[in-house]
Amino acid sequence: MQELGFYRFAKKDPNPVAIIDTQEKAWSRGELLQSVNQLSNGLKSFGLTKGDTVAILLPNSVEYYITYLACAQCGFYLVPINWHLSGPEVAYILQDSEAKVFITSGHSNQIVQAAKKAAKEANFDNSKCLAVQPIEGMVDFHNFLAAFSGDFPSNRSAGQVMNYTSGTTGKPKGVKRALVDGDPDDVLSMFAMIISFFNIQPEDNNVHLVGSPLYHTAVIVHSSAALHYGHTVVIMEKFTPEDFLRLIDKYKVTTSHMVPTQFHRILQLPAEVQNKYDCSSTRAMVHAAAPCPVHTKKAMIDWWGNSIWEYYAATEGGGTVVNSEEWSRFPGTVGKAWYGAEIRIMRDDGSQANTGEQGTVFMKLGEATKFEYKGDKEKTLKDRFEADGNIYFTVGDIGYLNSEDYLFLCDRKIDMIISGGANIYPAEIESVFLQHPKVRDAAVFGIPNEEWGEEVKAVIQLNDPSLAGDDMVSELMDFAINNLAKMKLPRSIDFLEDMPRDENGKLYKRRLRDPYWENRTTKV
Repeated sequence: MQELGFYRFAKKDPNPVAIIDTQEKAWSRGELLQSVNQLSNGLKSFGLTKGDTVAILLPNSVEYYITYLACAQCGFYLVPINWHLSGPEVAYILQDSEAKVFITSGHSNQIVQAAKKAAKEANFDNSKCLAVQPIEGMVDFHNFLAAFSGDFPSNRSAGQVMNYTSGTTGKPKGVKRALVDGDPDDVLSMFAMIISFFNIQPEDNNVHLVGSPLYHTAVIVHSSAALHYGHTVVIMEKFTPEDFLRLIDKYKVTTSHMVPTQFHRILQLPAEVQNKYDCSSTRAMVHAAAPCPVHTKKAMIDWWGNSIWEYYAATEGGGTVVNSEEWSRFPGTVGKAWYGAEIRIMRDDGSQANTGEQGTVFMKLGEATKFEYKGDKEKTLKDRFEADGNIYFTVGDIGYLNSEDYLFLCDRKIDMIISGGANIYPAEIESVFLQHPKVRDAAVFGIPNEEWGEEVKAVIQLNDPSLAGDDMVSELMDFAINNLAKMKLPRSIDFLEDMPRDENGKLYKRRLRDPYWENRTTKV
C-alpha cells in the first residue's frame, strides 16, 4: 500500500509542485516544507506545546497552508477564523479558543481593522501576533520564519483543525476532537482518506482547485487531504466564474470542493464564455453545504459529465455521498451513507421512522469523528442519542430514506440561513439587535434569494412603535454594520407591534418565515 502524507511526499521527492498560489507562483513540495518547518520551529520557540491553539485570520493564500501544515505536525489545534467577522467577533474566538498565537494579514483594511480591534479587546500579546503583510505593531510573518531552521521540529505529533460553528445560543462553539497519537503523516493521511469516497486516488496527476474560503470546514478538509494525497493545489483568492473555468483549463484541474451558488454563477455565463474553456480534465468536482436545485445539478452533469459528486455532512461529522450516475437515478438525493457511517430517520417520539417517512436526520458518530463543543458540555450532549452501542447526532435537518437507503432532505435546518453556501445563524444577529436601546424584540430568518439561495430578513418590535419607519431602519442598519460581519447584515427590516410568542416566550418564527417560502419549496 502506498504511503501517504505531505511531509513524506516532500521528503521523498521535493521537486513536484505542491501549490500554485493566488499570484500563480508555483511552490514545490520542498519549498513549502521548508517554510512549514521554519514556522513549526518558530511556534515552538514561543513555548507552545501539544494541545495548544493557533488562530488565523487570513485570506486564501499559501500562508494558510504553511500554518495548517505547521500546526498539523506539532500537535497544535488550528482555529481558522472567518475574515468577514468584526473585531469583537474575532476577539471572542481568540479568547474562547485560548489561542496562544494569532496569525493575520495586512491584506485589506477590513482584515487589518478587525485584527487590531480583536487583539486589543482580547488583550493579546502583540509579540505573538504575526502579520503576513505588514500591520503596525505586529511581527512580520516572513521575517519571523527566516529566523528559524527549515529542519523538521522535534517531538512531532499530529494536530487538528478546530472549526467554530454556531448554534441556538448564537455564540460560536469550537468543534474539538481529541488529538490522535502517531506519526503526523500516518494520522493525517488516515483523515484524508475521506476523499477516497469520491474515487479520488493518490497522486495520479490530480490537481485540486480551491475556489471557496479556506475558513470553511470542508474547503480546508478537502484541499489539505489533496496535499496529503500528493496532489497539486491551485488557490484562488476569490471565486469568479470565468476565472474558475480558466484555471480548470490551464492547470488541468481534476478535483474541487464547490457549493451550488458557484454552479449557478458558472451556468449564467454566456455560452461563448463557457465554450472558451476545456473542462474535460475534471474527475471529482464535489459539492455540498446547501441544497442544489435539481435543474442546476442536471445542467452541470450535462456539461461536465459524471465528475459531479455530492455529499451530506456537518462540521461535526457525517455522512452520505452520491455520484452522478446514482443521482441521475434518484434526482434530488444527497446519497447513501458512506463507509462506516449510518443514517437514521427518527420521529419526534424517539422511535425510528419507516422507509419513505419523514423525520429528523441523525448520523452515527464514528471514532474518528467524535467531538465536543469546547467549553459546552450541555451543547455537546444535546441532540444525541445512543442505540446499539453507537452514538447518533443531528443538525436538525428533516428527511427520509427511500427503499434503497438513499437520503432525501425535505426541509432546511429549522433556523439556520444558508446563503451562497455559508451558514448564517439568526441568534447571533438577533442578539446584536437586542442590544439596541430602542428594540424590544427581534426575529431573524432567511427568505428566498435567486442567486444566493437565501438572504437575511429581520423583523423588529420597538419599545415605541411610533418610531417605526425609514429613519429607524437606517439607524438599526448602522448599528448592525458596526457589530456584525457584512454577510450577516439583513437585506431588509420590517416592524411588528407584537411578536408571535407563546406564554412561555417561545417565538413562532415559522409564522414569520413561511409566507415568504410558500410555493417555493419543491418536494423530492
